Amino acid sequence: MRVLMAQPRGFCAGVVRAIEIVERSLEKFGAPVYVRHEIVHNRHVVERLERMGAVFVEELQEIPDGAVTIFSAHGVAQSIIDEAKSRGLPVLDATCPLVSKVHAQGKRYVSRGRVLILIGHAGHPEVEGTMGQVGAPVHLVSTAEDVARLDLADDTPLAYVTQTTLSVDDTRGVIAALEARFSDLEGPDVSDICYATQHRQSAVRDLCKVADLLLVVGSRNSSNSNRLREIGLEQGIPSYLIADGSELDPAWLNGVQTVGLTAGASAPEDLVLDVIEALRRNGQVEVQQMDGVREDIEFRLPAELRTPSQRETVAPSVR
Repeated sequence: MRVLMAQPRGFCAGVVRAIEIVERSLEKFGAPVYVRHEIVHNRHVVERLERMGAVFVEELQEIPDGAVTIFSAHGVAQSIIDEAKSRGLPVLDATCPLVSKVHAQGKRYVSRGRVLILIGHAGHPEVEGTMGQVGAPVHLVSTAEDVARLDLADDTPLAYVTQTTLSVDDTRGVIAALEARFSDLEGPDVSDICYATQHRQSAVRDLCKVADLLLVVGSRNSSNSNRLREIGLEQGIPSYLIADGSELDPAWLNGVQTVGLTAGASAPEDLVLDVIEALRRNGQVEVQQMDGVREDIEFRLPAELRTPSQRETVAPSVR
């Protein structure tokens, strides 16, 4: 059996930055540090950081006074930032810079008097953060049908932004529905969908041209990982999202000659290798890597963490 590995796959620059913020904070300020929401949507990553001394919470009320606080890569609403400031919590913000870019873009559209549409999935923390950052009502749509149901006049001055982890094809369909219905519309096409998401989706499409089965390594609550699995299904091949090698079902491999293997942007490479080991337990495996985009983007850490990592008593400033 041949295993073809997508290129690129796994961690993106925003995820690397977020995890490093937690690791360096633990080194510099000592355990515990408190993280609001999972730093990234991968249980293995979260559990490793918990073993190092990170404490993950869903509400700021769970964080003791004075404790170092980290906001997750998905971003938070302005009300969360204000609450942290009012409590004097020392905060480090691990929001992905590409998510922050969407926040700024939405605010600019609203400042110009436009009604804002957000293309995204209800309940996702990135969507909740973006809707809470804009400072004005936001209309959330996920499908072309949602666009048809919007209670807005067709000549309303509108603008749209998108969740960064969506399917490029699905998003283009929603944008087309907005353009077909509304006469005064501004937006960035699909450029709000992050480069890493687009690269991984393109790699999966290439993979599906030659694979009989697609395995996506990632967590169930990872939006970008779910999109990769959905693309495989759209391409007409059996596609499964698995957290690690323990979730591989040998029955999936019946009659399969080529397995396509990729990982969502929050899944570490050691989990990909774990899946390969699980495949080897079911027969002889030849592993190959496809050609693809080589990513070399890096995002800067917060200023408080750019110095050599050493334990200090000065806490980060509230931002």
